[in-house]
Amino acid sequence: MDQETFVKLLNDDLSSEYQSIVQYIQHGAVVTGAEYLSVAEEIRRHLPQELGHAQILAEQIAFLGGTPTVDVSQVRPSSDAQDALQDDLRLESEQLSRYRERFSQANELGLADVAEALRPLLEQTQEHVRDLQTALGR
Repeated sequence: MDQETFVKLLNDDLSSEYQSIVQYIQHGAVVTGAEYLSVAEEIRRHLPQELGHAQILAEQIAFLGGTPTVDVSQVRPSSDAQDALQDDLRLESEQLSRYRERFSQANELGLADVAEALRPLLEQTQEHVRDLQTALGR
């Protein structure tokens, strides 16, 4: 893989983070009721972290000579709390897999600084997956 392809993949990840931000805002409004109080609070904590992920990705893309995308991946709106949480878990799980790949790819390309910048995304996304799995009783 070359650096140009890597930047494209980072832009795909950035687009997915934009999706997370919009989706968490919409789902945060849908996940209501006494049984979801702690889950709703967790979603509110995830939202600024997703914004931070987008910022880190944009900075790394620019550092590598690319232009950060403004495209948002398709958002899955939901009107049901369980469906919203399932969609969030699916998206976070996909992102976790991609961040594992990006971390390895950055190291393979000799971009240790980029890999280290991506490490918090990997760790926080892993935490988001666990939080959502817990919320769904898994």
